[in-house]
Amino acid sequence: MEKVLLGMSGGVDSSAAALLLTEQGYDVTGLTLKLCKEDKEQDLTDAKAVCEKIGIKHITLDLKKEFGEKVVSPFIEDYKNGLTPNPCLECNKYIKFGIMLDFALKNGFQKIATGHYARVEREGDRFILKKATDISKDQSYVLYSLTQHQLSHLLLPLGGLSKAQIREKAEKSGLVNATRPDSQDICFVPDGDYASFIEKTDGFVSQKGDYVDINGTFLGKHEGVINYTIGQRKGLGIALGKPQFVIDKNAQTNTVILGDEEHLFKTEVLVKDVNFIPFGRLEKEMNVKAKLRYRHKESPCAISPLENGKVKIVFSDPQRAPSAGQAAVFYDGDTVVGGGKII
Repeated sequence: MEKVLLGMSGGVDSSAAALLLTEQGYDVTGLTLKLCKEDKEQDLTDAKAVCEKIGIKHITLDLKKEFGEKVVSPFIEDYKNGLTPNPCLECNKYIKFGIMLDFALKNGFQKIATGHYARVEREGDRFILKKATDISKDQSYVLYSLTQHQLSHLLLPLGGLSKAQIREKAEKSGLVNATRPDSQDICFVPDGDYASFIEKTDGFVSQKGDYVDINGTFLGKHEGVINYTIGQRKGLGIALGKPQFVIDKNAQTNTVILGDEEHLFKTEVLVKDVNFIPFGRLEKEMNVKAKLRYRHKESPCAISPLENGKVKIVFSDPQRAPSAGQAAVFYDGDTVVGGGKII
């Protein structure tokens, strides 16, 4: 019987994953990661209660130090540098499928598992990552950085099920969190106020600076670069007689560039730190579809290799507000080809 270490957040998805894995005959242990001081005690209580109900072991692992170094600090630095980071990507890469997998293999487990909605399949000598069958819940976007080593030790039991089926299973089994709503927040910034979090954590206060147009003409004063995101229209605190959008920002010159919505649309996007899954590296131009944000609709494009491992994306139709620091993820049908960080 294979031993599986299952990451349990306290939510219904990872709890249902525990049910499914035990039904499939795995020897499951639930693991709740302690990541930040904002962790909710209720999450840990619910995870323990589910494990007790199912009859499996539950353990915790304190990774606050590692989470701070690998996720929180880069998040803060990226924001200070004018980027728009997605910390969940770093958490998956370094914490859930990095340190957690290392811990599992060192402690006699053959596999790890999570409650992500995606699928892992083997094709020939490679492991492939695919979208969930319930596209409305698909989370393959945040898993694009998974390596062959990680995929070979990963189980994703929810990939073939819908959210409704998961909740129904949890309710029938009497799990305490069966009807609990999904969390939408970044775990360490639960109120969504990034600027205040950065100021409290790092002491950094984003200074007021200039709004300028695409020609560099002064338009007014902004409240600090980290308070704005590419594509933002509301909350600019400036009236120019017509709708204006944040089309770019420059932390070095402390300027926020405003323009018409048409200026947000780009055909070409460059990415770095690229990971490919069905093959090791991109050798020539390839036609795929790509999405530039988690909730973004994927769009046809061609990807081409550049020097230093970077990749150029050329979309068939211009895409709205590609943002440096976010991820571009490539798909061939329901297969994740790979992805990288937008620059």
